[in-house]
Amino acid sequence: MGVADHSKSTYLELQRKKVFRYVIFKIDEKKKEVVVEKTGGPSENYDDFTASLPENDCRYAVYDFDFVTSENCQKSKIFFIAWSPSVSRIRAKMLYATSKERFIRELEGIHYEIQATDPTEMDLEVIRERAS
Repeated sequence: MGVADHSKSTYLELQRKKVFRYVIFKIDEKKKEVVVEKTGGPSENYDDFTASLPENDCRYAVYDFDFVTSENCQKSKIFFIAWSPSVSRIRAKMLYATSKERFIRELEGIHYEIQATDPTEMDLEVIRERAS
């Protein structure tokens, strides 16, 4: 499974320039590559992000989580989320599972990785806990 150049450049814009709050990727089975499905602007929040994920299909996503530490420092951590809802097709789950490591290697600077099969596994509290 390849990774579209646009996918890499969009991720770099999120990572370095803070152009996006999140990027959602999907596998284009015809092209056999990971492509950008949707981006969220810096003003969008975690609820906007989770609402953008399909309820019954797999996706990869990166989310730039901003938070303030106990020392009152502004920080940012990039999360990679492998979204694989339990109701999605077996073929889709297998395709995303087998392509994940190759895709993550293309994205330098990921701080945390989360595998989620339902929304509670990637709840904002889970993200906060992992970041701090």
